[in-house]
Amino acid sequence: MDAEREALLGVACPELLTFCRKQGLPFEAADLRWGIRDSEAADKLTAELCLEELERCQRTSLGPAFVALVGDQYGPCPVPRCIEEKEWEALWAQLSARPQELELVARHFRRDENSVPPSYVLQAMGTKEAPGPEEATLTLVLRAAAQEAWRLGLISQEQWQRYHASGLQWELERGLLSGAPGATMFLREIPELARHLLQDCALPVVDRLPDGCVDMAAQGHLSSLKQRVAQEQPGALRVHCLPWAPDLVNPKNKAHARYLRELGEQFVAGASHQLLQQLRELPPALPGSAWLFQDIRHHLWQGSEATRAFCGRQGLLARLGQRLRQDDNHPHSPLVLSGPPGIGKTAVLCKLAEQAAGLLGRKTVTVLRLLGTSQGSVDARGLLAGLCLQLCLAFGLPTPPIQVLQAHTRLAHFFHVLLHTVGHRDFESLVILLDAVDDLDPGHHSRGIPWLPLACPPRVHIILSACSGPRGALEAVRATLRDPDTYWEVEPLSADQGQEMVRLLLAAAGRTVSPAQRNLLWAGLPECGHPGRLWLAFHEAHSWASFSVPTPLAATAEEATHQLCTRLELTHGPLLVAHVLGYITASRQGLAEAELKDVLSLDDEVLLAAYRDWMPPSQELLRFPPLLWVQLRRDLGHCLARRPMHGATLLAIAHRQLAEVVRARYLSPAEAATLHSVLADFFSGAWSQGTKKSITLPHVGRPLSLDRKVVPQPLWFSDSVANERKLAELPFHLLRAGRTEELLRDVLGDMSWLSCRVLTGGLDALLDDVDLCVPHVDGPELGLVREALELCRPALELRGAERSVLYTELLARLQSFAPSCPLLVGPLCQQARAWLRVCPHPVLVPLAGCLQPPGGPLRATLTGCHRGVTALAWSPEEQLLVVGAQDGMVTVWDVRQQLVTHVLTGHTGEVTCVAVLAQGTLAISASRDRTLRLWHLLSGQERWTLRDTGLLDPQPCGLRVDEARSVVYAAWGSQISAWSLQTAELFFRIPGDLSDPWVCSAVLASRARLLTLSKGGAISVWNSATGQLQGTRLLSSIPEETLTCVAPVQKQGKVVAGFSRGSVAVVSPDGEHRDRLLARLPEAAWFLVLAEDESLLASGFGRHVRVFLADLEGFRQFMATDLEHEDTVETAVFGPQNNLIVTGSRDGLVQVWSLSEQGVLLDTLEGVGGPVSLLARAGALVASASHQSSSLKVWDLSYLKRLRHPATFLDRTGLAAVSHRGSYVYFPKVGDKSKVTVWDVAEGEAQDALDMSSEVRCLEVADGPKLLFAGLASGAVLAFPLDSRQDVLCIPPPEARKPVVGMALSKREDRLAIAYDNVVLVLDVAPGNPCPAVEGPAYTFYTQLPETIASVAVLGDHRVLYGMTSGDLFLYACADSQVFPLEAHGSCVTCMDVSHSEQLVVSGSQEDWLCLWDLGTCECRLELGYTSSYCPGVRCACFSKDDKYVFAGLQDRSVIVWSVLDGTLLASQFVHAVVTRIIPTSNGFIAPTSHGYILQERFQCPASRASQQDPLRNFQKAVWRVKWRQRQELAVGAPQDLVSEGAQGRETKPSKRSQVCRIV
Repeated sequence: MDAEREALLGVACPELLTFCRKQGLPFEAADLRWGIRDSEAADKLTAELCLEELERCQRTSLGPAFVALVGDQYGPCPVPRCIEEKEWEALWAQLSARPQELELVARHFRRDENSVPPSYVLQAMGTKEAPGPEEATLTLVLRAAAQEAWRLGLISQEQWQRYHASGLQWELERGLLSGAPGATMFLREIPELARHLLQDCALPVVDRLPDGCVDMAAQGHLSSLKQRVAQEQPGALRVHCLPWAPDLVNPKNKAHARYLRELGEQFVAGASHQLLQQLRELPPALPGSAWLFQDIRHHLWQGSEATRAFCGRQGLLARLGQRLRQDDNHPHSPLVLSGPPGIGKTAVLCKLAEQAAGLLGRKTVTVLRLLGTSQGSVDARGLLAGLCLQLCLAFGLPTPPIQVLQAHTRLAHFFHVLLHTVGHRDFESLVILLDAVDDLDPGHHSRGIPWLPLACPPRVHIILSACSGPRGALEAVRATLRDPDTYWEVEPLSADQGQEMVRLLLAAAGRTVSPAQRNLLWAGLPECGHPGRLWLAFHEAHSWASFSVPTPLAATAEEATHQLCTRLELTHGPLLVAHVLGYITASRQGLAEAELKDVLSLDDEVLLAAYRDWMPPSQELLRFPPLLWVQLRRDLGHCLARRPMHGATLLAIAHRQLAEVVRARYLSPAEAATLHSVLADFFSGAWSQGTKKSITLPHVGRPLSLDRKVVPQPLWFSDSVANERKLAELPFHLLRAGRTEELLRDVLGDMSWLSCRVLTGGLDALLDDVDLCVPHVDGPELGLVREALELCRPALELRGAERSVLYTELLARLQSFAPSCPLLVGPLCQQARAWLRVCPHPVLVPLAGCLQPPGGPLRATLTGCHRGVTALAWSPEEQLLVVGAQDGMVTVWDVRQQLVTHVLTGHTGEVTCVAVLAQGTLAISASRDRTLRLWHLLSGQERWTLRDTGLLDPQPCGLRVDEARSVVYAAWGSQISAWSLQTAELFFRIPGDLSDPWVCSAVLASRARLLTLSKGGAISVWNSATGQLQGTRLLSSIPEETLTCVAPVQKQGKVVAGFSRGSVAVVSPDGEHRDRLLARLPEAAWFLVLAEDESLLASGFGRHVRVFLADLEGFRQFMATDLEHEDTVETAVFGPQNNLIVTGSRDGLVQVWSLSEQGVLLDTLEGVGGPVSLLARAGALVASASHQSSSLKVWDLSYLKRLRHPATFLDRTGLAAVSHRGSYVYFPKVGDKSKVTVWDVAEGEAQDALDMSSEVRCLEVADGPKLLFAGLASGAVLAFPLDSRQDVLCIPPPEARKPVVGMALSKREDRLAIAYDNVVLVLDVAPGNPCPAVEGPAYTFYTQLPETIASVAVLGDHRVLYGMTSGDLFLYACADSQVFPLEAHGSCVTCMDVSHSEQLVVSGSQEDWLCLWDLGTCECRLELGYTSSYCPGVRCACFSKDDKYVFAGLQDRSVIVWSVLDGTLLASQFVHAVVTRIIPTSNGFIAPTSHGYILQERFQCPASRASQQDPLRNFQKAVWRVKWRQRQELAVGAPQDLVSEGAQGRETKPSKRSQVCRIV
């Protein structure tokens, strides 16, 4: 059946492989008789291995498991290799009367007393090439004896079959006739065969006796076997009748070729049907949880295997149980089991998992993970994701959202919060057992284990194990957990326990040893209680027969491992053993059996050794003989571990000692590079899909190009199934093989690869790959790509890991680098553009760099589950950032690594303040739960906890630390307490006066004084060492004002105080010096900030910050002008060398000002989506955070010294106007709003400044007439020619000092509307020479409403639309003086735009609605509702040039596109900044942003776009609602083309009056 076998292997199996991969299933074809000689195929060991492989297939296969190809040969009946004692005695009795035959049998079998029960073992005879004559005689003798014994009832039918049945019958009995599912038999019938056998007696197509005659008995067995199959399993039988040919099956024969083709088609169709049927019958699983249940089952099975021969350790288990009971009712540290590799830590943990349910006397949830043995336990992110999901399901809690599961830092926070939630459930306990921390994130142990809780809450227990020694992770665990009581060392077993363990293992394997062998075994294990060494001893001893003389055991575990390798080499050849173990060890996560066989088929050295003595069976393809691998696998036994990963079962080295020996023995640098190169060839698919590889076989002597038939390696098997094995392995092997050029070209320089990696494993998985390669790649390009990927994180988390999001993000950030970076960045941008051109979905394509590029100020975006950041403090020496949050968590970030080093738990209320001390090694935190906690930042350990008592209604705590005296002062509003930092002793407590409560407090360490300032203006001075009152007085210079903030000036021994009416005063603690009024600010002083050296002081009030310079008398104003912002300033911090000041405001902006240049604005940075309420600086790093956001950003101010590319314009007003297709931007000058800056986008610099007579309130550009209109606070409107400097036209206001609130141009730019608070002017813009003329006003009208106009739009026929701050909307026909009210918005109308046909108008509001109006009927046609997680509201909107789409910029920093036809949301793009204006172009739009970039986007919408039935699915944090109006409301008076178009769009959804589309 060689032709049939080759047809299936060469054509049908690859087709079935492709089908299985599309279903997300692995496929492996196991044909152990391929590639070996006939004598080996008929060998008794081969038959046993075939049956074992058949059982493995039936056990693991979801669909087809067994395919039989049956022709006209029954096959030989091999002699059994082993006969049990009772069966032997029955046979012996039948041979007792025949001495010669008895002697023959006795000579070839020897009794093995080590088998339980004893057995008789066949001794080697004959050669591998062909069986000897004695073997044939022995077969006949045993068959006759078995026949007689069966007739007498001494042996069973199954025992009888062992002597009469061929390998074919055994396989059909087990695989088909047993009724096992997934079996198929293909039967080849040749009707004319009998006649041709008579004519040619030498035809080898049937069974023949040694004399050449046809073996009629075998033919009879085959005939009856075929009849049984036809009767018992007719549905599994496929019969093919083949015409006779001398060479039997010849593919060149048309009939035979058709037969082979039909055979393959039937095989693929039948197997596919079986597979689909099984998939349909699988029980439904929770979405995304199938891998979790598989993971849990795997670890439970592994745990049961680990305790199979458990003995001893009872004392250790009892002590562990007692410790768990002691710790169950109070917080405690995790426990760590330590010891050298192989000491038995895994068995102890698994045994403890079995006993945990009965240890604590309550319901207990036990979670076991044997780390590194499954896909969900190889890295911290996968482990935490699995633990969080399992705990949520076990305790009935909400599962974490996808954004949390994909981000490691969010997962760590979620895990800690989850443990505390579980700990507060009084009726349940939780025990988490994590074995082998060494195998979790190998290579990253230097970072410690930051996700590990330093303290477990009550009823939550974590026990983990770690190896000691140079390669172990114990030191990394010690760096995290410092308490010595945490560590429990696992001691070796006693000698008696070690012997008992070996006896248990031998008994489980059905073996024992003779007394002499037992003595030799124990002599080789003197006092050895090391379970790993005992396992190796068992591995040697279980193969000893009682008649064999074993070699002495090695003295050490390492020598025993080398001895094991030597024995394997003697049996299977040194080359095969070295390469098999080398490939498995060199792989990143292990290899599946199918992968290993493919890799061996690509290894020319292995193939030359395999085919040294014979030719392969095929002239077209060449494969490694699978039987050779199965034989080696059987001897390796428990040395191989099986790990479920990426939908397959991977083989890995089970024991750490063996892996180290394999590396030392077989993986020298040169050998390792060779093996990695072969693995890289396999995972890249270099020799797949018919690509032939040359080899010179010994029996040929010339090069042959043969197809190795290895599986192809596409990135995607289907639209939803990725090739995760390729993604995980290929970069690793290319790097280790030294093929960096290929790595950059085909992996890191391939956008398809990057997107596939992000879609399947998340951004962190891709960044791990990049970080692996960065040290080995020269040049800056990979670093640019890595930083750009990190900058993409917010968009990927908000919009979801979608291909178009990643492509547009990288293109918008890297385009400017493409010309100068041709190796990596250039090709990536080119690929992104090419993919976006053919994107099948509506998409916005960036035409130029419009997002922050790499190399900018953003150092890191730190994302966690902070639930709002409330406190920040730096440890500058360690570059650690301490973050306090609303949920009571204190998180310590390593900013260099962008990792969470510790999550400090204990507070139950909002953390109000954190302070770092002791040169950055300690931190103290205060919370609304009235506690102070002192933490060690490097270890994460809590030093002490203090609870302040006597507080009726505690205010947010203010901390003052005097490190010189080692005192911390906690001011809670109504009282102040002083505590010792060293001993936590209370020094004193000062109660406040409830009738005049304290507002602020300050510590003047240089004067040993403590000041309190009350709401009524009383200053109390206390001794900071004793708490004794030294005096009280009233503020002398600030009557009738309430204190708002203070800043102690240590050098001057004074306090600067700010007040509610804007006063800022220098207050002296003693009454000798009069309080000095420093300044009167226009508004209340919101905050006071001092420079580190106290030479500068900043006071924030309203939208301004004033800076003061220290002098002999206190402070004086530093600059003539204040730093003006567009919204209320929340906080500020001085930069290094005091040459900068950084401010944060409620509009979410972080602004950097130059103090050396008298307040020049250097840059505007986007915050985290909420008001910037916190800033903290360490060196050149500034952290910004918000009470309303779970993320924070770290900025590097040193970027100001570097050239930035491209430069951005600094418009903070949101009034920027654009001309010349985005080439020039006009915006009010920073610091002087009476000037307009003309910014050249290409040059990245200001080209000119236009003087205005008053503050600019709005700007409009008329591109056709080339005019810039500027509306001023004085009410005048100035018109500037864009291309020349002719006289400026001034349009006076209708009333004096009435500021302009809005302007609008008609679509043909021939009408200009100017809106004031309650009046609108309509002017005509006419062409003129040398410049256009503005005539009028043609019309002037008043709104007669108490509300103010907020937005305005004008049509070419002098109709005006205006929206009010109340949300009212009106259409005013100037020619008829008629007002048409439109349905009101619920809040201020923020924008309006008229369609180019002037038949529709779109309006947006501060709430969450965009409305589309029909100007013919004055009715609303569509309402698009929007609810975001933050920053609701619409900022701007416009129609596309063809009026088919509406582009809208939202306050949540995104741009959306929706269809005018039916309201379908077509595209959404997160642009990281608020778009302040949108101007349509022929194929998209241009838009300035608050970041200072110009978005130039092309909107691409395929003809077969998605409809409302299939809405955009990548918007994760908003809900959109499209509301249709009644059709009759649009039918009357609407333009015919719009009515028909709208009706057509609505006909598909006649019943959908209101549609809700949740985008996920």
